[in-house]
Amino acid sequence: MNDEFYRQILNKQQLAEAVPSNKEITAWAMQVIRLLFPEQSKKVFISIGQLQDEFAKLEDELLHIMNATKACVDCDNKNRAKGFFEQLPELYRILNTDIQAIFRGDPAARSEFEVIRTYPGFFAISFYRLAHSLWQFDVPLLPRILTEYAHTKTGIDIHPAADIDEYFYIDHGTGIVIGETSRIGKNVKLYQGVTLGALSVEKNMADTKRHPTVEDDVVIYSGATILGGETVIGHNSVIGGNVWLTKSVEPYSTVYHSPLIKVLKNSK
Repeated sequence: MNDEFYRQILNKQQLAEAVPSNKEITAWAMQVIRLLFPEQSKKVFISIGQLQDEFAKLEDELLHIMNATKACVDCDNKNRAKGFFEQLPELYRILNTDIQAIFRGDPAARSEFEVIRTYPGFFAISFYRLAHSLWQFDVPLLPRILTEYAHTKTGIDIHPAADIDEYFYIDHGTGIVIGETSRIGKNVKLYQGVTLGALSVEKNMADTKRHPTVEDDVVIYSGATILGGETVIGHNSVIGGNVWLTKSVEPYSTVYHSPLIKVLKNSK
């Protein structure tokens, strides 16, 4: 092997060393979530001033992380970090609607505290909401690190660019995939194994809408696969389990898969 091979690896190593580890980045996000929802932490704050100081530290840490990535030469990272933290009250409001949707929609949920502390759906939604906000501020790399971390923890894969409205409810969640250009309205409930995907994954489609739109008040049951950027699930529809959809459905539709099932009675 020649020296050029080793030089290429060393150059990449220097770039990697400058960027905080994925563990540091996800730890920062976890601290933000724990400040918003102290149900996830035993840390106690005794004053508004103390909380303000904690958020200020996290803003400084975000600025450091963004500067270290060096993925954007002319970006005003200081204002982007400030903007992210200024919109936290709205992010907090939306996350609380997600908590309410899960608590109201799941008979097994005994309290909102339980939802916050134990539900993988809320964990994944929390990281998605943080990542989506960073995505909207054109922060590179970090949003994908955050949503992929949630993916590894929960099996729920939500692209940070997906547009998801409030009162979002994921039940069970394992195996859910929500693609980059998906749009999801208010009061939508997804069960495990749902895919909102693309009909084609060709690279030249990167800047086109490739994933479905799901309107308000839709329920999609486990294993349903809905594909295509022009596919719209009309509001107040119910999509049954294991359905395969590549065409739009009208509002108030019920779509279901009807397999042929035989039950044989054993002779005595």
